[in-house]
Amino acid sequence: MMRDAEKTIGNLIEKQGVAFVASISEDGFPNMKAMLPPRKRVGIREFYFTTNTSSMRVAQYRKNPNASIYFCDRRFFRGVMLVGRMEVLEDAASKEMIWREGDTMYYPGGVTDPDYCVLKFVAESGRYYANFHSESFEVGGDERTESARENKNDA
Repeated sequence: MMRDAEKTIGNLIEKQGVAFVASISEDGFPNMKAMLPPRKRVGIREFYFTTNTSSMRVAQYRKNPNASIYFCDRRFFRGVMLVGRMEVLEDAASKEMIWREGDTMYYPGGVTDPDYCVLKFVAESGRYYANFHSESFEVGGDERTESARENKNDA
């Protein structure tokens, strides 16, 4: 059993170069995609990703916000799945919050590019696997989880 889920899972997440995000298709099937790691993380509850407003994933989240994200440590064969809801944010403050120099490579119009948006994932529960053992857990909104701890990827 994990002594400190936020610390254990947070450490795993910080070391990964890829995040897997899942949405639900119009037919009700899960769709998985590999993405760059979140630009910002608040504990293990909130995650912020960049993406194209015109993407299939954004259309799916707008129709059905149910989502999951997965992080895998291939070296030690452990991983965590977080289940929750994905929000599509297009307001200036959210876009500026995670914008980085060099993002114009993906979004030529800059931080105000209409094809640039932020995906905000809020976790409700999760499942952690390590050492041939799986463990389910709830992600609470307590002070410890809500404390703003941004990961190393935040500029």
